[in-house]
Amino acid sequence: QVQLVESGGGLVQAGGSLRLSCAASGSIFMLATMGWYRQAPGKQRELVASMTSGGRTNYADSVKGRFTISRDNAKNTVYLQMNSLKPEDTAVYYCNAVGRPSSWSSIGDYWGQGTQVTVSS
Repeated sequence: QVQLVESGGGLVQAGGSLRLSCAASGSIFMLATMGWYRQAPGKQRELVASMTSGGRTNYADSVKGRFTISRDNAKNTVYLQMNSLKPEDTAVYYCNAVGRPSSWSSIGDYWGQGTQVTVSS
C-alpha cells in the first residue's frame, strides 16, 4: 500500500506564506497524480492543486497565482507553496495520490492524514 505523510502546516498571518510537503512511501509502482485537497469546517473537501507525473498541473480558481504545486518524482514527494495567504485558505489540507502499489494492482486513491493550515486576519 501507499502511505502519505504531510508536513508544513501551521499558523500564519494573512499575506504570509507556508510550504506543505507530502512524501509517499511503502509499496509504490506508479503515482500518476499527486495533489492537495482542503476541507474547511462545514464545507466539502475541494481540490486545491494537482500534478501528473508528466508535469501537467491543475489549480482551483481561488488559488491561481498564489499557490504553486511541484513534484519530485524521484522522491515521490509533492509540495505546495502557498503565498499571499488569506483567512479563507484556513482548512485542513490533505495530500492525495492516485497510483498503483505494484504492476499487477489496480489504480488506487490514497490520502494523507491531513495538516492544519490557519491564516489569521
